[in-house]
Amino acid sequence: MPELPEVETVRRGLAPAMAGRRVDRLELRRADLRFPFPPRLAERVSGARIEALDRRAKYLLFHLDSGDTVLGHLGMSGRMSVVDAGAAATPGAFTHARATLPAHDHVVFHLETGAQVVFNDPRRFGYFDLVETGALQTSRWLADLGPEPLSEAFSPSHFASAFSGRRGPVKTALLDQTAVAGLGNIYVCEALWRARISPRRRADTAAAGARGARLVAAVKEVIAEAIEAGGSSLRDHAKADGSLGYFQNAHAVYGRDGEPCPRCADEVALVRQSGRSTFFCPTCQR
Repeated sequence: MPELPEVETVRRGLAPAMAGRRVDRLELRRADLRFPFPPRLAERVSGARIEALDRRAKYLLFHLDSGDTVLGHLGMSGRMSVVDAGAAATPGAFTHARATLPAHDHVVFHLETGAQVVFNDPRRFGYFDLVETGALQTSRWLADLGPEPLSEAFSPSHFASAFSGRRGPVKTALLDQTAVAGLGNIYVCEALWRARISPRRRADTAAAGARGARLVAAVKEVIAEAIEAGGSSLRDHAKADGSLGYFQNAHAVYGRDGEPCPRCADEVALVRQSGRSTFFCPTCQR
């Protein structure tokens, strides 16, 4: 599933084509994705101007001049592409052709410029909703989310308070979106490695004192670097112009089980925690 850096990369790629543009027509090519589309979605979005594109956690937010916001989630395999005159944006060093079947193009924003923004989702785990902008933060999607990892609100003191008394493993706790929003498996593994903290350590002890401050700093560093790198292109993820992110080239442990740890040269291990793959160095991370 795309994580915060991938979604932020998509937002940045869509903004030049969509911000300030009117949606001539929103085309829905099926009745539902993961969930049914809200009533009259196409009718309510068609003709509206997109005032700004935002992101909260792993959600894309298209703020309309009608007072509503289109909320979108990419799901497991969703991709949004900007297509102009039948072609994707200019290829770059990490670009590949749109390797997606048109049969999976489920949602199309037809913009006043003639460009189209196409949502393609083979697995159909993505979804869209339409929420009154003023009620967005209290909606069922956003109300329970924790602070953004790059915000000042995600601080060592918040971290220690949020994880106080939590006896389960810190890896699992960091994936809880109510504690900190937008983190997923890749970047949690990488942050724990940077902070030299075992993914098996109890969450409350990992979040306390100097150790907790070290982990907060590592999370912020990893997320910021991944955004600058355009995210990690694993399986289905690509940027809005079709190009690949390349933070996966900097992964220290994720997906590298059996390889030497970049810090100590011991072998990177793979274990399962709460049904998810966890990659870590048993020597460096305590």
